[in-house]
Amino acid sequence: MQYRELGKTGLQVSEIGFGAWAVGGNAHGNSYGPTDDRTSLAAIRRAFELGCNFFDTADVYGHGHSEELIGQALKGHRDRVIIATKVGGDFYHVPPRMNFNPDYIEFALGKSCERLQTDYIDLYQLHNPPVQIVRNETLFWTLDKLREKGRIRHYGISIHDPEEGILAMKTGKPETIQVVFNIFRQEAKNQLFQAARDSGVGIIAREPLANGFLTRKHNAEETFPEGDIRHQFPRDYILNMVVAAEQRESAET
Repeated sequence: MQYRELGKTGLQVSEIGFGAWAVGGNAHGNSYGPTDDRTSLAAIRRAFELGCNFFDTADVYGHGHSEELIGQALKGHRDRVIIATKVGGDFYHVPPRMNFNPDYIEFALGKSCERLQTDYIDLYQLHNPPVQIVRNETLFWTLDKLREKGRIRHYGISIHDPEEGILAMKTGKPETIQVVFNIFRQEAKNQLFQAARDSGVGIIAREPLANGFLTRKHNAEETFPEGDIRHQFPRDYILNMVVAAEQRESAET
């Protein structure tokens, strides 16, 4: 495994991290189908054994279940791993909603720490905040205060649109930006990567396997169960993803 500094954070992270979205399971939807906790725990521990020290999750994944598994699997190794989680998907209220209020962020951080069995988070990320929220620089003041208290070591933002990352660097001081980047989606390299490099902001690739389609384990006729985010994907979109993955594989052989 190779390691590099994540932006200017000083964190030495493995170049391949463990994305823990799927291990949260699909009990609450917005995931990748049914999972087995024993298999998930084994995967997390095996990644650690192979040198992975960067584990990225979010409180909303499985409504806390992903964090619980990370905390359980890595118990006893806290000083050897970098834990990143996210906040913003408020599943504590019905119906769930986006929530970036300062009091909620501090509350959610405490809950995440409990599930992860830690008293601090290495990298705390705002999870898909709307553009109007990103424009409000006071959003980042809350994170500054949490960092001053030692509750978090660093903070960043997780986004879909690269423009949101550029805006965040103008209105706040995110130390990392997590953005969709894979063979199919490369918009981030047009402007965001250079802007982040100029500012010393670390980049984390989000959805590197394009929702699993780059694994080449799916076909155009496949249907996905409820609770799997791909269940709602249009059939034409699934077909295009499968064909694109096949063409990519053919070009490499």
